[in-house]
Amino acid sequence: MQKTFSLQTNQHSDMIDITGQLEEWIQELEIIGGIIVVSSMHTTAGITVNENADPDVKTDMLMRLEDVYPWEHQKDRHFEGNTAAHLKTSTIGHAQTLIIQDGKLVLGTWQGVYFCEFDGPRKRKFHAIIIPEEN
Repeated sequence: MQKTFSLQTNQHSDMIDITGQLEEWIQELEIIGGIIVVSSMHTTAGITVNENADPDVKTDMLMRLEDVYPWEHQKDRHFEGNTAAHLKTSTIGHAQTLIIQDGKLVLGTWQGVYFCEFDGPRKRKFHAIIIPEEN
């Protein structure tokens, strides 16, 4: 079972909680157990799992990534000018593999799944595939 999700990002850098979209799809399909792989379809946007209770975590993560990979660097040679976005995506990663149990994602109390935008705002896509548990 596969699905491509679309979203519109509204900021240059952002972390968008996609946990609800994934869990809704799992419930629609009536998946009880298995694994789901979620992948960004872009070289300047990633997927991560992190805290979803305190919004300052997202702010701090984006700030610190900007500290490590500033948007403008005198040595960058990429003609599109978005080298920082590529570096951030490679650091965060383009995909996550998660467990499905009892019809829900297995996440810690404070965890959520995030689409990480590093070169927005843009129309974006992420893809998910579910491998159901065999009965």
